[in-house]
Amino acid sequence: MDFNQLQTQPRLLVRQRVRLAVNQYEVHTVAPDGSEGELIAFAQQKRMAFKEQVTIYTDDSKQYPFLGFKARKRIDLGATYDITDHNGAPIGNFRKDFKQSLLRSTWHLEQPGLGITTGQERSPVVSILRRFIDSLSWLPYHFDFKAGEQVVFSVDKKWGLRDRYLVEIQDPRLDRRLVIAQAIALDALQGR
Repeated sequence: MDFNQLQTQPRLLVRQRVRLAVNQYEVHTVAPDGSEGELIAFAQQKRMAFKEQVTIYTDDSKQYPFLGFKARKRIDLGATYDITDHNGAPIGNFRKDFKQSLLRSTWHLEQPGLGITTGQERSPVVSILRRFIDSLSWLPYHFDFKAGEQVVFSVDKKWGLRDRYLVEIQDPRLDRRLVIAQAIALDALQGR
């Protein structure tokens, strides 16, 4: 899918594949009837890496890099992750706000020319339950990313045995590649 076609997508579906040694994610378009559409990205993350780096490919053959994100520092709870395109050129960044995330996970996504959007778990109750009762860590959660008071996109974790996320994008100016990177990071990096 080319960049212009990707930019027209208002909804995406991110699904985690269950694997032993790595985290893998598929990103699909959402068909008009709400079903899973075309595969547009595939990501793989090594577990327990000292310096987080995730490469996102056009498909699961992993022949063609699409974009990626990488931590600026080794093992840093509030690390900034630079997002790059398929040529390694920077297109934005995100970071977890460690202090605010102690009770309610909070992320900041920056797109040059558009500014910073802040994503926070929608439900303070679910957020606290997931943190303090380990057996409830499977609970679905929802993030709203806002610029000021305006929601620019949201990520909703769905019920199920495997992690699935519905991403809804309200701001047409938002680079979908940044949204894909942030949505994958919500699952891959959430527990850190």
